[in-house]
Amino acid sequence: MLGVLLLGMLALASLGLPAPAHPRPSGGQCVERECFALFHGPATFANASLVCERLRGHLMTVRSTVAAEVISLLLSSDGGWSPRLWIGLQRPQGCGEHGPFGPLRGFQWVTGDNHTSYSRWARPNGDGDGAPPCGPLCVAVSVAATGPGDPAWEAQPCEEEAAGFLCELHFEASCGPLAVEAGESRVSVTYNTPFGAQGADFQALPVGSSAAVPALGLQLECAAPPAAAEGRWGREAPGAWDCAVEKGGCEHACNQSTGVPRCVCPPEATLQADGRSCTAPAEPSCNHSLCEQFCVSDPAAPGSYSCMCIAGFKLGADQHSCEDVDDCAQVPGLCQQLCVNTNGGFECLCYEGYEMVDGECVELLDPCFGSDCEYQCQPVGRDKYECICAEGFRPIPENPNHCQLFCNETECPADCDPHTPTVCYCPEGFILDEGSMCVDIDECEQGYCGEHQCHNLLGTYKCICGPGSPLEGQESLDCDIKPSQKTKVEGILEEEGSGEYSTGSTPGPTLRTPPAGPPNAL
Repeated sequence: MLGVLLLGMLALASLGLPAPAHPRPSGGQCVERECFALFHGPATFANASLVCERLRGHLMTVRSTVAAEVISLLLSSDGGWSPRLWIGLQRPQGCGEHGPFGPLRGFQWVTGDNHTSYSRWARPNGDGDGAPPCGPLCVAVSVAATGPGDPAWEAQPCEEEAAGFLCELHFEASCGPLAVEAGESRVSVTYNTPFGAQGADFQALPVGSSAAVPALGLQLECAAPPAAAEGRWGREAPGAWDCAVEKGGCEHACNQSTGVPRCVCPPEATLQADGRSCTAPAEPSCNHSLCEQFCVSDPAAPGSYSCMCIAGFKLGADQHSCEDVDDCAQVPGLCQQLCVNTNGGFECLCYEGYEMVDGECVELLDPCFGSDCEYQCQPVGRDKYECICAEGFRPIPENPNHCQLFCNETECPADCDPHTPTVCYCPEGFILDEGSMCVDIDECEQGYCGEHQCHNLLGTYKCICGPGSPLEGQESLDCDIKPSQKTKVEGILEEEGSGEYSTGSTPGPTLRTPPAGPPNAL
C-alpha cells in the first residue's frame, strides 16, 4: 500500500499537481535533537529513502547501542511488530570479494560514510544471508532474525520490499516534555511532531512540535530563538496559563492565588508585553563601592555581578571584601628556610649565618678563615678582616698581622714571663726600672739632638733643627743628616712617639701574650 502511495506521489509531482500528505509514522521517538520514525507498509529501499528525504531526513543509521535501543523502544511501543524494516545501510552494485570488510562488511551508510561503533549482523560469519552475491544489497533489521535481543541486520536485494522502514531526522533545537506539577492527575498531554509522530511519551520534542492539554483547553508549541539549541513551550496569546503546566510559561514565577494565573518578576525587573517574560534589571555599576578590589559583570545573568580579588587575597565571607591569604601556611615549603607572610604576598628570609643570593640561602664564609693574625682576627663586613692585638700591644705598621708592645703613657707595666718573673720586656723607647715598670726614655736629657731643640715623645723623640743644620727649620731625629735622608726620618717620626700622651686608640682586650723578642729585655 505504501508503495502505491509513493508511486501516486511521484505521478502527481510530474504533472505539477500538489502531492498528497506524507504517510504518518506509526511511532516516533527523539533523543535531544535527533528524531526517529517507524513507518509500516511494504516499500523498496529506494521508495523508503524517498519518504525520509521528503521529511528532510534519511533512512536511519544505527551507529551505536543508543540507536539500537531506540529501535527496540519503537518496536515495543508498536505492540511487538517485528517484520523486516529498512535502515540506511547499503552496498553499491557490483561483484566484489566476499568477506567481513570491517564491522560493516563493505556496506556504507546512506550518508556516504562507514563510521560506526556498533554492528549487529544476523549471521556473524557472512554477509550474504542468502542474498545473491552480485548487485546492490541493502540492509533491514528484524527482531525475529535472532530471537530476543537487539534487532539484527540482514542483507537483501534493494528492489525487494520490506515490511516498513525507519527514518532519522535532525532538528536545530528541541524542548523537553511539559513540566507538570506532581499530583495533577487532570493533566493529560498529547504531542504532535513536525514529522507526523503522535503520542504522550516522548523524551524530547523538536521545534515545531505541539502539545495539547484538553482538560485545560491548552495548546502550546515548541519554539526557539535563532541559533539556540534549547527551545521553550509557548503560545501566541499573551499572559500566563495554568501554573500547574510548565510554570504557566513564566520566565520567573507563576502565581495563581487569586484563581487567575499571572507571572511575576524579580525586584527591579518588569513584566514584558507577552505577560510571561521579564525585562533584565538594571545592571549595577561595577565600582569600588560594590567590591573591595574588582567587580565583574556576569553576561549569563544580566543585572548580576561577582567580586574578585587580586593574587594573594581571597574573597571574604560577605563575598565583597578581600582577605589576605597566608601563603606560608597554605603552601608548606614555599621558601628554602624562613617564610614571612606579608599583606598580599610573602617574603623568603635566611637563617643567621646565611644570606640570600639569587633567591637561594647561601652559607656565609667567615672572612677570618685562613687568616694569619698573630693574636686575634676580627671580621669587617662580609669579606674583609683586621688583626687586633692584646692590651698593651698594637699591630706592627709594616706587618699588621703581628703585634708589638705598646705604651701610650710615660710608664707602663712590663710584659714579664709568668714562669720567669725576672725576664721582662718593654716597648721600644722604654726602659725597665728597678721594679716591673717600663719607663719612657728621655732622649732629650741624653743629648740626642745636640745643640738643637729637642722634644721628647712616648717611645721616641724629635729634634727641631736650628741654624747650621742642613735641615734648618725642620723636624728630624738627627739634624746632621743630609736632606736626602729626610723622608726616612719623617717615616720614623710618624711611626713612633715618646714623652707625650698619644691621641691614638688603645688596642682591644687580649687573649694571649705575644711571642718573646721585643727589645729592652732584661
